[in-house]
Amino acid sequence: MAAASNAETTHLQDMEEGDAEMDEQEMDSESDGMGEDNSDDEEDETSEDEKENEAEIQRLEEQLSINAFDYNCHVDLIKLLKHDGELPRLRKARQKMSELFPLTEEIWLDWLKDEIGLTEDEPNREKVNELFERAIKDYICPDIWLEYAQYSIGGMGLPGGIERVRSVFERAITAVGLHMTKGQTVWEAYREFENAVLATVQPPPGKIASRDEQELLNKQLRRIHTLFRRQLAVPLMDMEATYAEYEEWSEHAPPDEMLRQYKTALRQREKYEPFEESLLVAESPKLAEYQAYIDFETKEGDPARIQITFERTLVENCLVPDMWTKYTTYLDRQLKIKDLVLSTHDRAVRNCPWTMTLWKSYLQAVERHGGTRQTVADLFEKALNAGFVQARDYVEIWQVFLDYLRRCVDFSQESSQELEELRGSFARCLDYMKQDVEERFGESGDPSCNIMQLWARIEALHCKNMQKARELWDSIMTKGNAKYANMWLEYYNLERAYGDSVHCRKALHRAVQCTSDYPEHVCEVLLNFERVEGSLEDWDAAVLKSETRLNWVHEQRAKVAAREAVRAQQDEEQSQQRRKAKADKKKVPKGRPFGEKRKAEHGPDRDEWTDHAAPKRHRGNREPSEEEHIMTLEIDDLETGSEGSTRPEFNKAGQKQSNHQTELRSDEHSVFVSNLSYALEEPEAKLTTLFETCGPVKQIRLVSTNRGSFRGYGYVQFERCQSVSEALKLDRRQVEGRPMFVSPCVDKNKNPDFKVFKYNASMEKHKIFIQGLPFSCTKERLEEIGKNHGTIKEVRLVTFRSGKPKGLAYVEFANEAQASQAVLEMDGMCIDQNRISVAISNPPRRNTSKPGPSQPTANPTPQQVHGARGRGRTQLSLLPRSLNRQSGQAGKVENGTTSKEAGGDAKRLSNADFAKMLLKK
Repeated sequence: MAAASNAETTHLQDMEEGDAEMDEQEMDSESDGMGEDNSDDEEDETSEDEKENEAEIQRLEEQLSINAFDYNCHVDLIKLLKHDGELPRLRKARQKMSELFPLTEEIWLDWLKDEIGLTEDEPNREKVNELFERAIKDYICPDIWLEYAQYSIGGMGLPGGIERVRSVFERAITAVGLHMTKGQTVWEAYREFENAVLATVQPPPGKIASRDEQELLNKQLRRIHTLFRRQLAVPLMDMEATYAEYEEWSEHAPPDEMLRQYKTALRQREKYEPFEESLLVAESPKLAEYQAYIDFETKEGDPARIQITFERTLVENCLVPDMWTKYTTYLDRQLKIKDLVLSTHDRAVRNCPWTMTLWKSYLQAVERHGGTRQTVADLFEKALNAGFVQARDYVEIWQVFLDYLRRCVDFSQESSQELEELRGSFARCLDYMKQDVEERFGESGDPSCNIMQLWARIEALHCKNMQKARELWDSIMTKGNAKYANMWLEYYNLERAYGDSVHCRKALHRAVQCTSDYPEHVCEVLLNFERVEGSLEDWDAAVLKSETRLNWVHEQRAKVAAREAVRAQQDEEQSQQRRKAKADKKKVPKGRPFGEKRKAEHGPDRDEWTDHAAPKRHRGNREPSEEEHIMTLEIDDLETGSEGSTRPEFNKAGQKQSNHQTELRSDEHSVFVSNLSYALEEPEAKLTTLFETCGPVKQIRLVSTNRGSFRGYGYVQFERCQSVSEALKLDRRQVEGRPMFVSPCVDKNKNPDFKVFKYNASMEKHKIFIQGLPFSCTKERLEEIGKNHGTIKEVRLVTFRSGKPKGLAYVEFANEAQASQAVLEMDGMCIDQNRISVAISNPPRRNTSKPGPSQPTANPTPQQVHGARGRGRTQLSLLPRSLNRQSGQAGKVENGTTSKEAGGDAKRLSNADFAKMLLKK
């Protein structure tokens, strides 16, 4: 049927192409020379496009010859070859990709449709059937199963064709028949096929069927009835329509048993509908929604539904190792069906080859289900070439393989091929760790030498070869483990269990001499051993050895403690000097009310000096300007960072502002800008130009020194608070070669949990960390290098505050798989004679326990709370100290105005008055 339909379609296409050619010939015959020139131009353009496509195809093929694991390159090559109609090359490209990766549903359907079109005239359909069998193993997809069944219907006229179609449909029902949203299409296709078969066995109108024909007809009717009954017992969407169709098709009322199963399925569907609705409205990959669905199905306990839910989850989350781990663990512990378990493990490692735990469980599953030694060995070699991201992963996968080989050895025989293979594998493992793993990661991944300890225990316990075990432990101790007491005690316990007292005593004496972490414990073990095993001479030797060692240890500890005490005393003296100097600066005369005018001790001479001193401060006997007051308040804010500061604030008139008045700086409309160059010319104009792109700028307040020099930071206040979010995007923008830091204005007292550091400080598996880059490497060049390994979302070069590069970078990819692939391909790459090191981003934890600018310290002197970036090096308060401390008589003087003056007209104080307040004693 399908073949005939395809043949008709092909015939119609040939006819249409023939008509099109005739029309083109007529148009060519009527066209003039200009038309011929246009045709030549179109041919030239077509030729140019073909040449460009061919060049791109060759480039992709060359790139794949270098890196066969470039997934995106495979996809691009297949698209180009399909566009050009290169079917033989297209088939070859798809074949290579399928050997390395599981193909998506879309790629499989395109491939299958192309192959069906190529082989529809061939009598041998086995090639396409084999391709379908491969496709259904990658993922459980209802659309692929439906295509497989429809293709099988095309061969129903062949011998055994009908039974083959039924076999494919039955397998499809088993695989995807429980799919809530797509399973119904497979059921309906199955019933349509059986109805078509029913039409072929029904006798023509007016003819009475024979007994055999009637029996065949009744058998087919029972088959269709059974299909209806099976489908209505499964909770699927739109079950009501299926039930109505059955009532219309059947001549009799539904049986009671069938009606009961149908109602049960409806009740079950009500429990599943909330999960299905959440999947419909969620965006891919819907991991949280699928996880909730799996948890519900696990509690229900139906293995078939648990399996189909896992399969639906993995179609959209095929690169999530944890989901594969959960699925394979469930199959290993619950279903334990060999073909299903092993095929799922194989799919898991093909999707996430960088995950060691998946390979580990795969090896154990093969052994559990009776796999041959060669099968396990081949699988282990694939695991070694998978490209793990940590050195420790290679240690664990080797341990799994060595455990398997140990279980294969019959130790009742003194020598066997399996034992020699085990020893050879141990030796190969040690060489592999030293040559391959250490060269790649800079460490062996096995600092405690667990592999060698395992080998030594096997030699001592099973092979009774203590000489080999001692050689292995000597090697372990030479790898930097001799200073640890637990390593010596492990060796001692081995000798105690399988060796002799002579070697036990020798091991403990060496332990006393070498141990540096817990020497007292080792000495105690030695003495206890001599109490049980040794003679008096042995006891005396052990006592002397222990006392000598412990005396030396105590002397060393005393020296270290003395050095620490001296250092602590020096630190304390320096701290006291700093506190004393700070207290001297803030010291004010006692016994006078806050802000009270002091009389001059030397009469006119003192006043004359004061009058001359005041103009030097303000360059004239005038009132401070609004800008000077603003600067005073901003520097004070940097020091206090708190609304509760007792330092008074001044307005333009020199009067104290009330609490309900509007503050000079609005944090909601402002950002803090820092790390600018001190030598920046016209900083206000440049910042205005830079931040005007974010919104209207109300004012820019720059922080300067007493001499007017720019301090490299300040505030930018906008008209609208919406501009702040746009301004924060300018963080790390280069301004004259330095990265400009832009952060929100946040009061740390009100928001103690606020963090300025905006980057993640934990492991990010989709991001890689690169070190060893040449300083000349740019962001664009790094993007060009990284795009060959996946889709790049962001590249960040790490620089000093001065803008000079550190040779470090972070590259963020679209997913974990691309990042892992980039680590495998880029680690050890040379860029401008620099060999770079690449690893998954895992920054060290930021130390929040140390006292910082915004954290309390052991210093009993009250500390001021500063802003989000801490206190600057030269943040000075421009207010007089006499105004900067609380006074019990604050009621007499308020902000330079006496209580008497407050009752009448307020008299403003001049700069000379402020100077007198400072200098009078």
